[in-house]
Amino acid sequence: MALACGALLAGTAACSGTDGRSIHVGAPGVNNPAASGSPGSQAGPRLPGVGSRMGKRVPADARQAVVVYGTGPDSAESTVVLYEKKGTAWKRTGSWPAHNGRLGWTTDHRMDDERSPVGVFSLTDAGGSLEDPGSRLQYWYDDNAFASMIADGDDHVHDFDYVIAINYNRLTGVPPFDWSRPDGVEKGGGIWLHLDHGDGTSACVTVPESGMKALLRTLDPRLHPVVVMGDRERLSA
Repeated sequence: MALACGALLAGTAACSGTDGRSIHVGAPGVNNPAASGSPGSQAGPRLPGVGSRMGKRVPADARQAVVVYGTGPDSAESTVVLYEKKGTAWKRTGSWPAHNGRLGWTTDHRMDDERSPVGVFSLTDAGGSLEDPGSRLQYWYDDNAFASMIADGDDHVHDFDYVIAINYNRLTGVPPFDWSRPDGVEKGGGIWLHLDHGDGTSACVTVPESGMKALLRTLDPRLHPVVVMGDRERLSA
């Protein structure tokens, strides 16, 4: 499996630019606070398949949600569904087959445990080894930084063509490959949405290329997008 998911990554320089999308960030972690959000009030309909316990963790101002429905607690199979809030109702606007950690899910993720963390996390930063396909999220294009995480000839050579950083144990406003870990290295990090390769991951969630492009072109920072992820039993609690 490629090294980015759940592993400690060394930061590398990104392409410079003036539009705020592809920039050099300097020393990782400087002046970049960790993500935060106000919990939701649970007024109105909940996200489908998401119970009150998890639903209360969705920030009240979130109007876009990527829900990862894991097949089971120990399964690498899942489905990713994009919802957008119209008025008080969540409307499904996209769905794709997906994979998560090869050993399933955990509520106490640790580096290299090969399980994806259950929870609600904001989505603010994206990037990839291919140029920006029209992302609304801040996008860091760097063919060297992302390509260096995959060995030559590896079956996962296209995994990081497009990625969206899941804000688990990372700072916001920095490239996905930034190696800062606010909660400590042992809690893992480098967990992304990225291109699917047909099987489980170290901790990331993967979707087909069409899904990644759709997410990048749809997720809007003004709508405070989040990912809600876990196996169906935990999601529904």
